Amino acid sequence: MERRGKVIRFPKLPSEPRDDRGLVEVCRCDQAEAVVVRSLLESEGIPTLLRSRLAHSVHPFTVGDQGEVVILVPASEAERARRLLVRMG
Repeated sequence: MERRGKVIRFPKLPSEPRDDRGLVEVCRCDQAEAVVVRSLLESEGIPTLLRSRLAHSVHPFTVGDQGEVVILVPASEAERARRLLVRMG
């Protein structure tokens, strides 16, 4: 019997959430807190990217996890960013 298709396995999760640009998640919070955390990290020279599933300019009000913002930093700066957030928290 001829094989009809190729089986594609689900990828395994990395040990640390990482996107395709080498960025690592350091924090999840709401929009207001994300702006403050971004300012703190960038004031220390850590480049930061905010990612959300919503366009906050279109939907300014959210409920619960719907408005969650993920804060991403380069993998090389992740440990320093986490230490800074723990120290400030």
